[in-house]
Amino acid sequence: MGRNIKCKPDHLCIAIFTICLSVRFVEYFLIETDKTAIGENVLHKVIGIILLALVLKMVNLSWSDIGFHRNGFADGILKGLLLGSVCFAISYGLELAIFILQGNPVHLELYISSFSLTGSQINNTDFVFFLLCVLFNVINVWMEEGFFRGLFMKTLSETKPFMKANYAAAFLFGVWHIVMPIRSYINGKMSFAAMLLMGIGYMILAGIMGIKWGFLYRITGNLWAGLGDHFFNNTVATNMLHVVSLKGADELQIVRIMAAQIISFVFVLVIHTYRTTKA
Repeated sequence: MGRNIKCKPDHLCIAIFTICLSVRFVEYFLIETDKTAIGENVLHKVIGIILLALVLKMVNLSWSDIGFHRNGFADGILKGLLLGSVCFAISYGLELAIFILQGNPVHLELYISSFSLTGSQINNTDFVFFLLCVLFNVINVWMEEGFFRGLFMKTLSETKPFMKANYAAAFLFGVWHIVMPIRSYINGKMSFAAMLLMGIGYMILAGIMGIKWGFLYRITGNLWAGLGDHFFNNTVATNMLHVVSLKGADELQIVRIMAAQIISFVFVLVIHTYRTTKA
């Protein structure tokens, strides 16, 4: 790729990331699309996909060059969905067991909610909300995987070994997620100390997820498996299937997500290590 761009790969990634993060802040703090009838901050993701298309054209790359191959689409998506469903089945089971051991009646409910660090805020069961949730999360994972695992890793790998490129892209993915705890603090839903703790924790969690999806990219040679797993995490485990106890819904949602992601990370790491050492 070096011959296609006039600036250093690191500088290109930082510049693009800064633009995307700025647009993300504008939507989260000024437009607040998730507080409208749309119910989701999806505008910056749409803008991100448009920007990604423009950048690819600028550096003379195709969507296939960054991992969106036509071949392997169905197989990759299914593997990603299977990985997400198995790991979250375990984490949901652990979450339910915790409540049962506490003597707290608990059950699962299927409805659409917005993701919040302080708990689910809305409850929609109309079919149209399920369709919108799927659509918005397709846009979401397409943009994030396209940038962080696709373009950034493709670009950074020109001057760095895979592991360093993967860690760098995962770090940016972690920083990408600090917007939520910052907004919760500014809106008075978190203390400053809680914001720092949640921000650091959320960066680490997102970073782990980013590293895992980077491994999947290397294992499969495309973005589809990571995209499928990412989609399952954001759609089913975060927005659709909820654990409801006497105290409310999704009290341990962050714990559920962390457990599933750690399990899947270890699984993918083992496969990646095995294939790397075997090669």
